[in-house]
Amino acid sequence: MVSVTFDEPEVRSYILYSVILALKVFAMGILTGRVRRKKNVFANEEDTKTSKGVVKYDDPDVERVRRAHLNDLENIPVFWFLGALYLSTGPSSELATLLFRVYTACRILHTIVYAVKPLPQPARGIAYGIPCIINWFMGLRIVFYYISAL
Repeated sequence: MVSVTFDEPEVRSYILYSVILALKVFAMGILTGRVRRKKNVFANEEDTKTSKGVVKYDDPDVERVRRAHLNDLENIPVFWFLGALYLSTGPSSELATLLFRVYTACRILHTIVYAVKPLPQPARGIAYGIPCIINWFMGLRIVFYYISAL
């Protein structure tokens, strides 16, 4: 069994990039609110009172940001879970840090090309696909590591 401590560079890297991703998920709610205020469309009647806005559930710009946020909520927790377990397999510090860094950069890029400055495909697909490959890599590495330990 591999011992994992906070002194290891890959653990500190995991913590750093996990916090960046947590802040990113939190920022998506703020971005949604900014777009709602800019467009003056809201999801709740009480929010329209002070701004003379309207209740609207299908504004395309708001929905684009919400979908990007939902995409984060579907994918980033999987990274947190797999990344933590991946550390228990004794990966090299360099590889683990590279995986965590690339995952984080691609998730940020995904938000930019999807919700902030939409770009045509394949930009979003690439920014989405690379983190998926990283999650699969870590997941399979975990499975094979623990199968061989049985």
